[in-house]
Amino acid sequence: MSEQNTRDPLVVSHEAPLGWLILNRPEVRNALNLRAWQRIAEGVAELESDPDVRVIVMRGATAEAFIAGADISEFPSIRSNADQARAYREAPNRAVGAMVNCRKPLIAMISGVCIGGGLQVALSCDIRMAARGTRLGVPAARLGLAYPLEGVVALTQVVGPANARDILLSARLFDADEAYAMGLVNRVFERDALEAAVREYALKMASNAPLTMGAAKAAVREALKDPGERDIKGVSAMVARCFDSEDYREGVRAFLEKRQPKFSGR
Repeated sequence: MSEQNTRDPLVVSHEAPLGWLILNRPEVRNALNLRAWQRIAEGVAELESDPDVRVIVMRGATAEAFIAGADISEFPSIRSNADQARAYREAPNRAVGAMVNCRKPLIAMISGVCIGGGLQVALSCDIRMAARGTRLGVPAARLGLAYPLEGVVALTQVVGPANARDILLSARLFDADEAYAMGLVNRVFERDALEAAVREYALKMASNAPLTMGAAKAAVREALKDPGERDIKGVSAMVARCFDSEDYREGVRAFLEKRQPKFSGR
């Protein structure tokens, strides 16, 4: 068996207070095969369960690619028709669900290319920071396949329907500066400055109260749903837990004592 087939497509690194999900198929610019989708869900679960990890960063193993889309070489064998495609969607759905529902903030560190399914992965993160010169897009219309509804919904919620139509119907690639203008990425940096900027941002975020960040993520997620589908009780319970937490008492003490708080997530 070749090294390409035995290499883990996603490396998980614990570097408290940060956790890293490192896409590790550089020979195909991190194109997502079935195992890569499965490993994303597993990696998120692993880092979410580590109490010392406060913020998760997803990146490519090299600056040449975040994710270059789906691994089309798998299509003839496992996505050759509609029935197979429906079965295949279970793995991407689990991965996206794990990212969206993760209690901890996820940051996408995007460099090189972020195309197709890679854009859906990036949209499943809470924050997107990109290197100048990165190329983004959804080329599904050039392949004769359809972008999944959940991906279209996520894209439309972030960039609006006019930009979503442009991206999906033209199938064109665009750069990180245009993505920033659309609101698709939060910040743009020169390629050699991206990692340091992401690390600094993530470390500052990691100093915030974990329960508060989890409640904020849940509230934003529910706010994007139709009013009748929102889990108002669940979010209210998370808000109440914050007010009853030791972290809330620590935050107030630290403010009054004019010092930095030390949050424990309890």
